[in-house]
Amino acid sequence: MSFFPKIIFQYEVEEYLTKVFRNNELITALGTQEAEKKYQSLLSHLSHPPAFTTVRVNTHLASVKHVKKLLFEEIQKQFKGLCVPVLEHPKLQDILLIPVIGPRRDLKKHASEVIVGAQCGYAVLRGAHVYVPGIVSTSRFVKAGDLVSVYSDIEGKCKRGAKEFDGVKVFLGNGISELSRSEIFSSSGPLKGLGIRMIEPVYLSPSFDNVLPSHLFLQNLPSVVVSHILNPQPGEKILDMCAAPGGKTTHLAALMHDQGEVVAMDKTANKVKKIKQNAELLQLNCIKAFCYDGTKALSVEKREDKQEGPPFLPESFDRILLDAPCSGMGQRPNMAYSSTLKEVTSYQPLQRKLFTVAVKLLKPGGVLVYSTCTITLSENEEQVAWALKTFPCLQLHPQEPHIGGEGMKGAGLSLDQLKLLQRFDPSAVTLRAMDINSLQGSREDDLISLANQDCIGFFIAKFIKSNSK
Repeated sequence: MSFFPKIIFQYEVEEYLTKVFRNNELITALGTQEAEKKYQSLLSHLSHPPAFTTVRVNTHLASVKHVKKLLFEEIQKQFKGLCVPVLEHPKLQDILLIPVIGPRRDLKKHASEVIVGAQCGYAVLRGAHVYVPGIVSTSRFVKAGDLVSVYSDIEGKCKRGAKEFDGVKVFLGNGISELSRSEIFSSSGPLKGLGIRMIEPVYLSPSFDNVLPSHLFLQNLPSVVVSHILNPQPGEKILDMCAAPGGKTTHLAALMHDQGEVVAMDKTANKVKKIKQNAELLQLNCIKAFCYDGTKALSVEKREDKQEGPPFLPESFDRILLDAPCSGMGQRPNMAYSSTLKEVTSYQPLQRKLFTVAVKLLKPGGVLVYSTCTITLSENEEQVAWALKTFPCLQLHPQEPHIGGEGMKGAGLSLDQLKLLQRFDPSAVTLRAMDINSLQGSREDDLISLANQDCIGFFIAKFIKSNSK
């Protein structure tokens, strides 16, 4: 059941990925046909949104039961009485799961069209309305109050302000325009505000615009798993090396009951500002955010006693999360991946620089969790093989909870080592449509199992630093 075409890559990137997913170890284990089938299934999944919207409850301020009740009422209001369940996860007790209804194939398309940019389009497929900055073009006579069909310009070919567009566009659903064409493309002042209110999206997900903002954080399921695996304890000193926009940072602080210290770093000032805003919104006080390059976070000289921020002395942290900058190929939905092969392959050396600093900053006996939201071997299993060879002080450790699959073959790791890794691979489950009838006929255990598998592509490795030098 593929509603959208498979994700499009630049030719060199497609060739690179094909070799990754047809590597000798994998072919030997699965056979050529099965390996190819899994790879093609993955490409189809990447262009579709995950089967569930995952929200993390800020347990620092409210109980999961209380927020679940409020969220259920909000969804009923948004979906006009449609009874969509809100599920609690048995192993991740601070998240709620909302099934995504769709794709809805029977929607009538309107003559008036609005074209949005790819990123805006992906947000719409995950429940957002269309805001003015995301609009690229509209039909000639669009007025406020008009019914319009919304399309995504996945290749970025549509010219801003165009009155029609015949390039590759993907239907996202129907909405009501809040503004006229002339207001949308007004030359006076910056563009902002709601542009199109989606009333018939192809994928029906709740909008979280100003919904329980201090109680909920929209986060992909594997991203929540990461913080649980790091398992920070009250009173510890934790480092989140590449922290923006702060989802994992705030989760770590909540898991520690806001007791201890979570140091969050990012090298972009605006992103650090976002971390601070999220910490303030969620009322978490143990977070200290700094604008700093993680590759330079190790101090080679004695620090001033009162210095709070980076660079830090060796062995300063009890636990470190390195959610590394990566090629991002596991993100969903994504119908056209624009990065070049040079960009894709640039991440491995950067990740190794950050990893090296992380190992030095970690106390003996401390925990280091490495994660990415991508599907390549070079940024995932190959990095684990490199780390184990480069740092004899590190040992791979079992992960709890272990919800994803084991690591992928191709990097020379043993079967036992692969079992200690966690790779979330959406191709592990069949792509399928979800409607109200199929929801009501499904067992809760089956829905949870689907949520665990039909999520973004993601990778996690957990290391412990031995006490011996």
